[in-house]
Amino acid sequence: MSSTRTRRPKRKAITLTDVAAARMQDIMLAADEQFIGVRIGVKNGGCAGMEYTMDYAEEAQPLEEVVEDNGITIMIDPKAILFLLGTEVDYVVEKLSSRFVFNNPNQTDACGCGESVTIVPIRSQSMEV
Repeated sequence: MSSTRTRRPKRKAITLTDVAAARMQDIMLAADEQFIGVRIGVKNGGCAGMEYTMDYAEEAQPLEEVVEDNGITIMIDPKAILFLLGTEVDYVVEKLSSRFVFNNPNQTDACGCGESVTIVPIRSQSMEV
């Protein structure tokens, strides 16, 4: 007896708004070098404990999560994946500034200057990605 179960599509670890994807595409096209995508992670730092990182990606690194969203390839540092699951990256333009914004359901606090955050990693038993 064979069973044909339909698997539901895997949810993306990180998603980009249309505006963020368009801005990333513009930045990569204007760069002097060719990049395959964007590498996103977190690092210890700042007054709230952690900071988001975003860099050009020239090649995929071992064990990285690779996500394709809105025409952009995103590489996620394996040490950061549990901190970033469910994050949406947006790009906002305000009167005097513009920046990428991380809308992260795992973020519990942010410092007053907005440069660092407190992030609690998602529990592996509650992960349904």
